[in-house]
Amino acid sequence: MSSSFGKIFNLSSFGESHGVAIGGVIDGVPPNFEIDLDFIQADLDRRKPGQSAIVTQRKESDTVEILSGIFEGKTTGTPIGFVIRNHDQKSKDYSHIKDNFRPSHADYTYNEKYGNRDYRGGGRSSARETASRVVAGAIAKQILKSKGIEIVGYVDQVGPIKLNDVIDYSEIENNIVRCPNKKIAEEMETFIKAIKKDGDTVGGSITCEVKNVPSGLGEPVFDKLHAELGKAMLSINAVKGFEYGSGFSSIAMRGSEHNDSINADGSTTTNFSGGIQGGISNGMPINMRIAFKPVATIMKDQKSIDIDGKDVIVSGKGRHDPCVVPRAVVIVEAMAAMTILDMMMRNQALNI
Repeated sequence: MSSSFGKIFNLSSFGESHGVAIGGVIDGVPPNFEIDLDFIQADLDRRKPGQSAIVTQRKESDTVEILSGIFEGKTTGTPIGFVIRNHDQKSKDYSHIKDNFRPSHADYTYNEKYGNRDYRGGGRSSARETASRVVAGAIAKQILKSKGIEIVGYVDQVGPIKLNDVIDYSEIENNIVRCPNKKIAEEMETFIKAIKKDGDTVGGSITCEVKNVPSGLGEPVFDKLHAELGKAMLSINAVKGFEYGSGFSSIAMRGSEHNDSINADGSTTTNFSGGIQGGISNGMPINMRIAFKPVATIMKDQKSIDIDGKDVIVSGKGRHDPCVVPRAVVIVEAMAAMTILDMMMRNQALNI
């Protein structure tokens, strides 16, 4: 049912937004690796609801419970099972859409595919599912860090407000928008609050950088590294676009200005390739940008249909993010970490 990600480092996730719990099983983790559980929880705290005035006010501790695969602080080599229990569900907030389909949500498509749907908070289609990815990503990050690989994500645009060239990475976790520029972060925060007050939502984008990636990761045809990263990012709720390196701006460039000249040590003078050439990493930093649409639930009346195809008016209720990107930064990092680690493990399998 496509609830698993990765071929060697693999996450299988389960659970619904308003069920008892969400969770997952992580397979392929090497044995005898020390795991910092506090680091996992810290990443979950970056994603959890209720953390600021510009996100959904659902209150969840998002405390992870490790069920297996870690003993005395180290991985055993067996599957790592974990759960994150749900506590602050308010399913009655969704009773008004039991038989109605919300515009631009997965309500209609889930019903068409399965013949039923969990309407409480969107069920399996809820972004709450991404907490399981954050757990797996936090473990992948720790393994990658031991290899010198670093991953950093940040918000570079909210609505029309864009990040300029003044970037201070130390500012990312110092503001609730997670933008690496204090002044622009304040502008973004003010804009999001105004959108929320109007009962509406707004989109944004996240930049993710992966540093110190070894060359040679990725496959030359169907499993190109950028294709795997693109699939990972596009699997995140509300993502509408993915680009890496020069991305869509390359359309206006000539080959003579776009080509990355190669230095004697294998590095390149420019990085329009985004660290990937021919689907394989070249050792330069991998940089990508991910676009998120406005959250579909708005606090305004909208025209739709019910389960019988009759016209209805759907009213927005419940607790929702006016802009998803501040909480999505850690999700993007998690998917990048899982993808890079899985591709590294696939490379190692070639050398047996």
